[in-house]
Amino acid sequence: MVTGAADGLVPGRVTTLAPGLRRIVAPNPGPLTGPGTNTYLFGSRRVAIVDPGPASAAHAATILAAIGDAELVAIAVTHTHADHSSGVAALAAMRPAPVLGRIPRHSAFHDPSFHATHLVEDGDVLDTDAGAVVAVTTPGHASNHVCWHAPAQRLLCTGDHILGTTSPVILPPDGDMDEYLDALARLRALPLDWLLPGHGPVLAAPVEVIDALVRHRLEREARVVAALARAPGSIPADLVPLAYPDVAPSLYPWARRTLEAHLIRLERAGDARRDGERWSPA
Repeated sequence: MVTGAADGLVPGRVTTLAPGLRRIVAPNPGPLTGPGTNTYLFGSRRVAIVDPGPASAAHAATILAAIGDAELVAIAVTHTHADHSSGVAALAAMRPAPVLGRIPRHSAFHDPSFHATHLVEDGDVLDTDAGAVVAVTTPGHASNHVCWHAPAQRLLCTGDHILGTTSPVILPPDGDMDEYLDALARLRALPLDWLLPGHGPVLAAPVEVIDALVRHRLEREARVVAALARAPGSIPADLVPLAYPDVAPSLYPWARRTLEAHLIRLERAGDARRDGERWSPA
């Protein structure tokens, strides 16, 4: 059983969540990162790191101290946004190991410092002494997003596909709302008891969490449709206050990204049309 679900979200603290599974919170708290990026260590003698987090000498030192003299079998990322991957280069220089990740379709928002030595494919396995950790490709938040599934423990490292305290931003042109929802449906079918997000606490009841996320996305999409009806011919920035009345204005730039992902999905379905930068109901 996973422990430490509601505590231990303190930067620099090493929390044992289950036998052979530890979490370290990086020192990068903020509106989009919550308490900080979660780094997960699978294994005690043969260790795989998932999401080394941001470039931080203090965080790298904490990770290396937690690994000790164990064999480091892999440094893996869920995706290459800097808060998950920019710590890889320094860590790999200090403790050489295979670096695993995927190449995004578009470079926008991605970490230029990340260089994989192995390009992850669906079903690739990290071989740790705590059991296999299997890659599940989950594009949506980012085109190169991967979740990491530990089937023996019924755990899933979800990166930014499923977060502990909020819904993720979808970032077109690299991110895609249709892909995001399709990947959620795929994750729902996995045998899971726990979700380990890239930010925030461990989540129980995975099916309920995923169903709630899908409902939230479709409810937001309905608000986007209503906003288009109220203000046809608007640019996305003008639709944000109408579709996101529950979001602080400081977060409007990020809400606009997800709103654009909804508009693109609606356009594909024949429910919206664009004229340059302006959108209207179809």
